[in-house]
Amino acid sequence: MKLQFLFKGFKIMSPKYSLVKAGVLYNVAIWVLLMSAIRGSEGKLVKRHPTISYRAVNCRKHSAFITEFGAKGDGKTLNTKSFKSAIKHLSKFAPDGGAQLIIPPGRWLTGSFSLISHFTLYLHKDAVVLASQDEKDWPILPPLPSYGKGRDAPAGRYQGLISGTNLTDVVITGANGTIDGQGEAWWTKFRSNKLTETRPHMIELMYSNGVQISDITLLNAPFWNVHPVYCRDVIISGLTILAPTHSPNTDGIDPDSCSNVRIENNYIVSGDDCIAIKSGWDEYGNRFNMPTQHVIIRYLTCISPTSATIALGSEMSGGIRNVRAEHITAIDTESGIRIKSSPGRGAFVKDIFVRKMTMKTMKYVFWMTGYYGAHPDPYFNPRALPTIKNINYMDMVAENVSMPGYMEGIKGDVFKGICMSNVTIGLASKPMEMLWNCTNVEGVTNRVMPRPCGLLREDKKVVECPFPEDRLPIEEVELKNCVAPLAV
Repeated sequence: MKLQFLFKGFKIMSPKYSLVKAGVLYNVAIWVLLMSAIRGSEGKLVKRHPTISYRAVNCRKHSAFITEFGAKGDGKTLNTKSFKSAIKHLSKFAPDGGAQLIIPPGRWLTGSFSLISHFTLYLHKDAVVLASQDEKDWPILPPLPSYGKGRDAPAGRYQGLISGTNLTDVVITGANGTIDGQGEAWWTKFRSNKLTETRPHMIELMYSNGVQISDITLLNAPFWNVHPVYCRDVIISGLTILAPTHSPNTDGIDPDSCSNVRIENNYIVSGDDCIAIKSGWDEYGNRFNMPTQHVIIRYLTCISPTSATIALGSEMSGGIRNVRAEHITAIDTESGIRIKSSPGRGAFVKDIFVRKMTMKTMKYVFWMTGYYGAHPDPYFNPRALPTIKNINYMDMVAENVSMPGYMEGIKGDVFKGICMSNVTIGLASKPMEMLWNCTNVEGVTNRVMPRPCGLLREDKKVVECPFPEDRLPIEEVELKNCVAPLAV
């Protein structure tokens, strides 16, 4: 019997080896072949990491860890340069399957940084991205063109913690990792009128398409949490957003002049509106003229004692249309669906559809006002009146409610086409003396208790208010199963 083995040029001749010895050599040969495969074509050791799967619109071919760029997760070291260096390095892979930056366990302090196209920012479940509390770490940007002025102050605004402009195919996701805005210092400055620029958003993406923000926790935002503006094809899902209920303007999710938006499976505790649909402010929004449209919101849980579950406006001067909301739960929240506008806003809020909403401990169920006020400057046109029409509510249940409806249109600009069907509202032990307050509105109702005001006349021919049967294009987008390494 003659066995011959070749290992990297070494020849082992074994004319008289027994079968046992041959078996030993065979095992050695297999081990050498495996090590060769692991070492790769250049003979260098290739690390094999444990992985975790996640779902995204697109997966990435290349990966890197933030630690490879000098970052330290000690909660003290400022890592802004590391984030910027990592993202710049990974940008070269955009045309070759894209890249993902992995944030491992640790507390990663950073100032503002910008993302790139064909890119995923992935947060490990024990990763915490900490926002710097030093204003020097936040660049100042000009006001948004559809706003004209900052929301806190007339001057500019601080760049969002995680931002990006003119991006395609960008994902922020994780295994419920955390981004902590450490907003208390910003809230204090705001309350003390010490800010000369508007506070930064936690995540703000502008002029971008193919956006996904999912499966992370956002804590203590300085201002609004998630602000896609001038974007299209946006998916926001699986977020946990938490801020003290007394914190100023910590809106949860605010799509602003965006089209084709899917917001689903989110849990929000906020000091302001859980979701606010926006599209620009007074004459600046009129000129920019970009509506928010084709939006689906579903499976939302909201807690906001001083604000709305879903607000439409008040910055709606580019228009808001075709918004659908279903399977919504509101707990200890000021209002269910709130429409906010004012003379000077112009534009429209129309074709709004809400169904399957459950509310517990509310001040209002329905709230709309045409006199919200709040203007960027004194140059707005008071004759620019908003059109509010085709607003539909159905299959809603509420309990412990102080006032079922506060419905206030504008004199000479009636809010029309309001429809309510199959709505049951249980009152608080001490409700307001006037249950429905209605002025300058008109519509129809059926099976609504307590019975609404006379301007919302009962019409038994209305079996149910409409809700579109078609699906929006963004609802047809399916997520892929992707993989991220877990350790360096």
